[in-house]
Amino acid sequence: MEGAAVVKCMGKWRAVQFAAVMLCVLIYAQRLSVPTDMLAPLHRRVGGGGDDHEEEKDGGAVGLDNQVGSPAAVFLGSPRVGVADGDDDVVGPVVVLDNQAGSPCSSMPAHSICCDRSDDNADVCFMAGDVRTDAKSLSLLLFPPPPAPGATITVQEERIRPYTRKWEKKTMATIHEVRLRTARPEDYEAAGNRCDVRHGAPVHVVTGAGGYNGGNYFHAFNDGFLPSWLTAQHLRRRVVLAVLAYDRRWAGWYAEVIAGLSEYPVVDLLADNRTHCFPGAIVGTRFHGYLAVDPARLRDNKTIVDFHAFLAAAYGSPSSQAGGDGEPAETSHRKQSRPRLGIVSRGGTRVIENEAAVARLAESVGFDVEILPATKATAPPLEATHAAVSALDALLGVHGSDLTSFLFLRPGRGAALVQVAPLGIADLARGVFGAPAKRMGLRYEQYDVRASESSLSRVYAPDDVVVADPQRAKIRQGSGDHWDWDFIGRVYINGQNVSLDLARFGETLARVHSWLLEQQEENGSA
Repeated sequence: MEGAAVVKCMGKWRAVQFAAVMLCVLIYAQRLSVPTDMLAPLHRRVGGGGDDHEEEKDGGAVGLDNQVGSPAAVFLGSPRVGVADGDDDVVGPVVVLDNQAGSPCSSMPAHSICCDRSDDNADVCFMAGDVRTDAKSLSLLLFPPPPAPGATITVQEERIRPYTRKWEKKTMATIHEVRLRTARPEDYEAAGNRCDVRHGAPVHVVTGAGGYNGGNYFHAFNDGFLPSWLTAQHLRRRVVLAVLAYDRRWAGWYAEVIAGLSEYPVVDLLADNRTHCFPGAIVGTRFHGYLAVDPARLRDNKTIVDFHAFLAAAYGSPSSQAGGDGEPAETSHRKQSRPRLGIVSRGGTRVIENEAAVARLAESVGFDVEILPATKATAPPLEATHAAVSALDALLGVHGSDLTSFLFLRPGRGAALVQVAPLGIADLARGVFGAPAKRMGLRYEQYDVRASESSLSRVYAPDDVVVADPQRAKIRQGSGDHWDWDFIGRVYINGQNVSLDLARFGETLARVHSWLLEQQEENGSA
């Protein structure tokens, strides 16, 4: 994202930008600059003193937002556990943990825990203050300033399963529950609460490879990385990811995305028995819908285009302002007037049985065609997928997790997604990939398969409700109008392949091809 910003700030605006930055430095320098030695005393009195513990070099204060009273704010220089007497007036920069507009945690005081459980998909909690891990109980403990002798202490406690499908009980039962609570008097003296690793940035606790994330490309982004990004992107990588379900294959496959979210090593909460100390915590993520970023719900008004830029920066490409080979998009198109179409080649289910004929058809329409392997953790690295897709003008595939790669296409600069919707799941396909693609500024075309094009027509009689009336077949018996998702998954999602009507599908390809040529002309690159 920062790389994308550099690309945009060119030419005549550089002088204006420099002047604005210098003005901000002059005005806010004293508030934003915090010596790193201010952080060291935070843990000395309780569990931190001595030279026999490891200190992780996370740097100093995180001065990312200077608005006092912002949602879930962490004051890195404010009085805390272990600050020496006489330091009560020390005030440092503010780190805003909750970037959600209108959050119930917006009035969250220091040294407190706040959870937002208002969303149907996900819960998220915030801890403002001195936070320490307790590996044995899978807990995060918040240490307010030590209470006065004999003072009454109110202990806050929350429990959360940090995953974005809280309506799906069976899945949520597999997600580890994290306990959040304020420290009790005895915790202040407990040796187990000393800091083995001290971090200078807040922690963001996520599921990692848990739930559906570990083995499914779509869910890894929809349930994991995109929610994590929209929850913590405002911290600009100055956040430590702590993972509940750490998997080496998952970490390796998505290494660039993980590094884009955080500049620090990932903490494996289940395997690391050390006590990690943080100046704040975010547990769980926000969720705005299928591959969605709602700018109205974010204080900085980010969009899905910003997430695309984040991915481009993570994989080292120049984002939406450039073509796939790293040159400006206009230069890239001048060299090649034939639009480039990538066809996702699936295996197993939802296969295009006449894929070779479809590829020849696309070439006859005027595309240069590239066959792309299905995107799986056993396939080539995701970096290779990003490089291939970002160089395309259009991506074509049957509904499935592979189409998540549309996030790598150029947003708003003449790129298209063509989704083939198998029989019975046209609405699902449109909601999962069609709507997000449009929000990203792509041209979207959906080809709805007819019964005669589905392999289900070879299994069921023509008058069987499965092929004759899929809408009726999907309704669970005795449930009114509720869909039977087990049946849908078994029959319509995992139980059919497609053989496209070349004459009818050719019309779809021709529309997309014509539009892409128009975009080239409008950009002055044809």
